[in-house]
Amino acid sequence: MKRVWAVLSVLLALAFAFPLTLTDDLGRTVTVKAPPKRIVTMLPSVTETVCALGACDRIVATDNYSDWPERVKALPKAGGLYNPNPELIVSLKPDLVLVSKYGRLYETLERAGLTVYAVRTETYEDIFRTTRTLGKLLGLEGQAERLVAQIQREVYQEESRAAKATTRPRVYYEIDPTPYTVGPESFIGVLIQKARGVNIIPKELGLFPKIAPEFVVEKNPEVIVATYPGALETIRARPGWSRVKAVQTGRICVFTGGQDSLLSRPGPRVAQGLRLLVDCFHGR
Repeated sequence: MKRVWAVLSVLLALAFAFPLTLTDDLGRTVTVKAPPKRIVTMLPSVTETVCALGACDRIVATDNYSDWPERVKALPKAGGLYNPNPELIVSLKPDLVLVSKYGRLYETLERAGLTVYAVRTETYEDIFRTTRTLGKLLGLEGQAERLVAQIQREVYQEESRAAKATTRPRVYYEIDPTPYTVGPESFIGVLIQKARGVNIIPKELGLFPKIAPEFVVEKNPEVIVATYPGALETIRARPGWSRVKAVQTGRICVFTGGQDSLLSRPGPRVAQGLRLLVDCFHGR
């Protein structure tokens, strides 16, 4: 009987929560009439968060890069930020599409009559804000609060491990060989700080700036982190980089083959990315 009442209480709460109107990360007002049952996720971090909230079975398609948890690999793939497949998305008749605030996909989908919510997760705090927002959109606010607490607890465990380190190495983080990097106020920049590293990039350059390779030589980092295939060879071959301390000592950590996702996705596995940085900066 208690279980029946618990279920009824949840249903009553949902009945009063919807229709729900929220402002998305484009500043648009979006109304969700009922808890969505058919969702398309166009960001890997959003896919992971929806699944971590216990709503993986509601996802009917994802972007091309969503590959965790394992079950989402078999779902239809609707392209990426620069090559979306709106026809596929419309054909699946979703009642909610979660997209990046970048790109114009939302315009096409709205013209087709779909409910579209745009997301931006770039800072560390955005991770928790987005988790709570998704909880509201899906009618899973309690699960969202529990997930936030879980992520924060896991991050604290890694922070505590890093706090035992006696050094704070100067760190350069390279996203791709352009080179694009991370500022200290980006979510990756905060992870570097929590791992007791010192980011050589000043905050004035922004969250994810493109820089000149000569800047890195000048700042002379003690550790380099990169998250793309062939990074080790690319970094070692750059003119002048043989003078960089990290190159001289071999302290270059390259994360690919799935490990890069732990660092590049601002979602529920962020503590695992932090663990990689702690191990890189301070040894296992």
